[in-house]
Amino acid sequence: MSMPSLRRRTLLGAASALAAPFAFAQGLPSHPVRLMVGYAAGGGVDAMARMLSVRLPTPLGQQVIVENRAGASGMIAADNVARAAPDGSTLLMGESGMLITAQLQPRAGFDPLKSFAPVSGTFIAPLMIIANNDLPARDPRELIALLKANPGKYAYATSGVGTVHHLGFEMLKARTGIYIVHIPYRGASQIIPDVISGQVPIAVVSAAAGLAQARGGKVRAIALMNTARLPGAENVQPMANALPGFDVAPRLMLLAPAGTPPAVIDKLDEAVRTVMASPELAQAAAPQGAILAYLPPAQLATTLAAETAEWGRLIKAQKIGLG
Repeated sequence: MSMPSLRRRTLLGAASALAAPFAFAQGLPSHPVRLMVGYAAGGGVDAMARMLSVRLPTPLGQQVIVENRAGASGMIAADNVARAAPDGSTLLMGESGMLITAQLQPRAGFDPLKSFAPVSGTFIAPLMIIANNDLPARDPRELIALLKANPGKYAYATSGVGTVHHLGFEMLKARTGIYIVHIPYRGASQIIPDVISGQVPIAVVSAAAGLAQARGGKVRAIALMNTARLPGAENVQPMANALPGFDVAPRLMLLAPAGTPPAVIDKLDEAVRTVMASPELAQAAAPQGAILAYLPPAQLATTLAAETAEWGRLIKAQKIGLG
């Protein structure tokens, strides 16, 4: 072999060696992607995460494993992801509640807007206002009129202080000037029996939970709190019919640790976008009371910033706190 040929081979080999780490940096690590969920297995957020985890491996070319780190209203999982290596191997199934809780928890170890890199918006999980069957209101306008005419007479239940359910109804109060007492519970499984019995006349629950009971005639479905119609709940009016522009619904999204390379974010987002385009996924999500709501990274970042600011204004105006 001549010296020029040997030199050329040596240079090509060196270039390949340098290119290999760069190519790796543009993709995902070789081990499975962990998708962390801040709530127990079997819940709504977990169900949505698992719907994605079984579908993402095909376009992503990588296995996706759901890990449940329940506790502190999702803050434990969020903190774990915020501290993870920014290489695309650890993701968070985030939801709107973390934007609220982080503002109510001064010791939160992360900032929802600074500690994460938005990957993709995935679903919204509509909320429903339900009522005891004896409540003299059947739709959004009648509910508002009833509460205005009877300040302090009624109470409403949610799954806890600082939840989207709670702040959504507080937004309704702020928009209408009604006065009604909030009663925090630990979840829909405790709320619904008390609404059925009349122990508490009004509640905000997931649309899936509320619709199941309304279909059986055990409670009355008064309103959806988002503007998009929910399949199977076509007869339930949105609150926006009475309050134009009123739109409150927990948003689910995928987040990566801050500092994750843009090329990795793009690869993850491309896989999510492919999965979200499937009509089969929409059909699978509907029984869970979820609607597909894909957003690309830049649009998700803008949406999260706007939501955080809006919740912050409401928290301050309504003097909401956890203590």
